[in-house]
Amino acid sequence: MHLPDAERVVAALEVSGRQAVIVATGGGSAAIAHIVGVPGASGVVLEGLVPTARLAVDQLLGGPQEGYCCDRTARRLAVAAWQRACALGATADQAIGLAVTASLRTRRPKRGAHRIHVAVQTVDATRTADVVLEKDARTRAAEELLAAALAIEQLLAGGTEADAGLAALPVDMLGPRETVARVLTAPPVAVRALFAGGAGPVCSGDEGAVPTRGALIFPGSFDPLHEGHLRMARIAEEIAERTAEFELSIANVDKPLLDYAEIARRTAQFAGRRLWLTRAATFLDKLKMFPGGTFVMGADTYVRLALPRYYGGSEAAAEAALRTIARDARGLIVFGRATADGFVDASRLDVPAVLRDVTYFVSQAEFRLDISSTELRHRAAAAEPAP
Repeated sequence: MHLPDAERVVAALEVSGRQAVIVATGGGSAAIAHIVGVPGASGVVLEGLVPTARLAVDQLLGGPQEGYCCDRTARRLAVAAWQRACALGATADQAIGLAVTASLRTRRPKRGAHRIHVAVQTVDATRTADVVLEKDARTRAAEELLAAALAIEQLLAGGTEADAGLAALPVDMLGPRETVARVLTAPPVAVRALFAGGAGPVCSGDEGAVPTRGALIFPGSFDPLHEGHLRMARIAEEIAERTAEFELSIANVDKPLLDYAEIARRTAQFAGRRLWLTRAATFLDKLKMFPGGTFVMGADTYVRLALPRYYGGSEAAAEAALRTIARDARGLIVFGRATADGFVDASRLDVPAVLRDVTYFVSQAEFRLDISSTELRHRAAAAEPAP
């Protein structure tokens, strides 16, 4: 088993004009060392990161992850790498984010499967390659070599046929019961433009649509969309006497953009409902995008509107933001929520009068939800068969 010639890999990247940031956690770091050890590599590999501690991964991704060796975290790291490549001088079309998460052989036997997850983010597509390894069939060095080879294959997979052929995974690297699952997710043109920095918004399924002034807007991450969200929307529609429209921002203040596979997954939940995709990471951004709108939200989001720490720690900026919300929003419809300490009645929250004056508080009698999106994700993950 061997890795493709590093000089030819660098030459292929040079010819294409692509520039990469590579992140490897738990395995795959040999790909970085292999590529950067030859002349010219500094022009095509802008940075190599090996965040082995979970805290290091958390810092890259803006918070703790529900899993550290999985396809989803690999995709998030690939987007973070793509954004770092752009920040380091690559254009949106040139930048490549490559990430590897792996659970490989250690000094003590693992209870779970040995596996490798590779993700590549470009402006054109999200690509993933996942493989579950036959347990204890290789040394750690051999597993590491396979992870590096798969990473290099995916790094060049979006180039020419010659590039792909150069880095194709050698057949002898895989065992008879091992298969690499390769998936490519390419977005609609309007979503690609939004990802690359376009202002948006983009209406899913109707890319020519534009927001109507005074719409009823329900922003959220919708991970997943669940019956509680739909009940909130129905109640808000009765209050506002308008059909609710949903908004999903692919950008977050302190986290990477959503990758194309994640955007497609969440968008698919809204069949038959109007969904706007935006880069409106803050409420003030949303207010500009949906002028005169009435906004639906939970108590946790509502209370954040008034906190100075969400405005750079400035009380003056927070006060100015609340005046803008009171002036430009048609109204806010706010729902309480259950927490570990009991139900939070939104009407009892300590918020400035300027915000309270434009708010309709939905009572506990009208709506109560005792399960969170996080808990639903945990239940879904627990129901999946073990790899």
